Amino acid sequence: MNKCSDGHLSTLSEDPWLKPFLGKLLQRQALVLATEKRITGGATSLQDFASGHEHFGLHFRNAEWVFTEWAPNATSIHLLAETSGWAENDHLRLQKLDDNGNWQIRLPAAALQHGNLYRLRMRWNGGCGDRLPAYARRVVQDQHTKIFNAQVWRPPCPYEWKQPTPPRPAIPIIYETHVGMAQEREEIGTYAEFRRNVLPRIIDAGYNAIQLMALLEHPYYGSFGYHVSNFFAASSRFGAPEELKELIDAAHGGGLTVIMDMVHSHAVKNEVEGLSRFDGTTFQYFHEGERGYHPGWDSRCFDYGKPEVLHFLLSNCRYWLDEYHIDGFRFDGITSMLYRHHGLGHAFASYADYFDDSVDADAVAYLSLANKLIHAVNPQAITIAEDVSGMPGLASPVAEGGCGFDYRLAMGVPDSWFKLVNDVRDEDWNMDWLWHELINRRSDERTLSYPESHDQALVGGKTLIFEMIDSDMYNAMSAADGNLNVDRGVALHKMIRLATLATAGHGYLNFMGNEFGHPEWIDFPREGNNWSYRYARRQWSLRDQPELKYHFLADFDREMIRVVAGSGAAERSLPRALLIENALKLVFFERSDLFFLLNFHPSQSLADYAVEVPPGEYILLLDTDETRFGGHGRIAEGQRYKSEAKKDGACLRHFIKVYIPCRVGIVLARTLQKQP
Repeated sequence: MNKCSDGHLSTLSEDPWLKPFLGKLLQRQALVLATEKRITGGATSLQDFASGHEHFGLHFRNAEWVFTEWAPNATSIHLLAETSGWAENDHLRLQKLDDNGNWQIRLPAAALQHGNLYRLRMRWNGGCGDRLPAYARRVVQDQHTKIFNAQVWRPPCPYEWKQPTPPRPAIPIIYETHVGMAQEREEIGTYAEFRRNVLPRIIDAGYNAIQLMALLEHPYYGSFGYHVSNFFAASSRFGAPEELKELIDAAHGGGLTVIMDMVHSHAVKNEVEGLSRFDGTTFQYFHEGERGYHPGWDSRCFDYGKPEVLHFLLSNCRYWLDEYHIDGFRFDGITSMLYRHHGLGHAFASYADYFDDSVDADAVAYLSLANKLIHAVNPQAITIAEDVSGMPGLASPVAEGGCGFDYRLAMGVPDSWFKLVNDVRDEDWNMDWLWHELINRRSDERTLSYPESHDQALVGGKTLIFEMIDSDMYNAMSAADGNLNVDRGVALHKMIRLATLATAGHGYLNFMGNEFGHPEWIDFPREGNNWSYRYARRQWSLRDQPELKYHFLADFDREMIRVVAGSGAAERSLPRALLIENALKLVFFERSDLFFLLNFHPSQSLADYAVEVPPGEYILLLDTDETRFGGHGRIAEGQRYKSEAKKDGACLRHFIKVYIPCRVGIVLARTLQKQP
């Protein structure tokens, strides 16, 4: 345990607001150590403990099939297979192995074939029900009956990985994406289509990582993948496991790190497909009673204090690293895990809210152990916490009392942008408030910033550009049109992205299609929209048509990433404000040798405006107003600015004079030093 000389935790103790709670942090750290010792017995490693997927479920070993399941409340279990007419035969009855509730059956090689469907018939005192194995690696749905079954998956030619894993990016530039809605036609897309049609776009756009949503099998497509039923099965609605592996392999070949959404915050309440009432009890994997039910999500809540649950979830982390060569995880719904109230209706007004009795200490311990395991299996893996509460320490090392995530999402940034464009007149934007929101993060934790993700555009909301342009997107996005509302939206779309990336703490995220201003919202097929796929797709043709304005936004996004992220400035320093001018709506800041000047004023352009800079010569690298980005071309390309010295008493100050039009952002690079 890393402590200062006074026995307190080293890094987190530097925050004066945390001093009253250092005892709580030490208790959390002690619980992590105690939990690890309890589940490993101190005799094995955490990596070995997290290998339940190699024991439970269906495996072919030594010329026979071996199936093992944990169901402590069951009185009998039969394996039902389509090859035996789904009959409850004695020769398919599992044998109880021990008093811990482990069951097993061994079958000859000919009993099951690749592609066969199977399930379990579970009996308990007072009832019975069909269930899918907890560790099922392949689950498919019959398109006619809509029934889910596990499927034997042992292809004659296992997938052979071809590409090495690329180095972990120093600054992740993440493309958040969903395979099913990545195609333009009004249907569900596939892994193969994504690999062929979408990966090249992402690589060409300059992103160095993808975040794949909805990989864990989920019975209801409209849940966006967040109501998981089968944690060890890649969603079959997108294709076969080998096709997902081929996609990941191709992403690696294109230099992309592959992150997946990991949903361990809750599970679907379905009983046949999922884990709810798996062995007849409601508390096998979940809390008993009200605590085991999430009222906001209508789902089940895991009991992170149970060793068997930790075994299941930690093994799930390792499985995706081992089996699919995943490079990291974005843990969804962290807030719901951390607090017994799930964050519902809670304001988190003080630090005391992070340390009161509402905190689920077992969940904190689980997240810490998950991060420790993931980085032990793959030291280059990336882990990201999605938390709206702001709990300190999530992205601090476990050894210092944190949870060990590499990054946390800066979830206040998109909220701030949407608040400005929706609730505040352009002429009333407060630059001091905006700057604070853009850089408001703990200095001891790494963060990922983003202007919008999938969350903002879910049905009931809109994409950022659609919030600004609204119905004019349907009839005024022609490159030849001069609609003022569209001009505003296009200009701010570019500026917002530039400001977010340039001020991002340690990485950046964009949701698929938003880089070119994808319109409208996201709505998966459901009864309320007559099961339509109209809004569960990406209209790439909008981006590809030169006569429309969408390609301007995509072209800017690519150049912005090349100039800003490609410079490595974010690796070397954090943003430092040089000028915040509310009346003129100006924000001027530096990051290493790059300088960013943004004029958010809706109408006032500034000529020969003097800004103070370090001495040297500056060159214009990027201008949001360039005609190639759909702008008005008011600034000459490639301009150079030489600083001029002015005496201010005993001090010598240096200035450059710039022309900065309204609703324009520019990026300057200091090219050489100039002696005063």
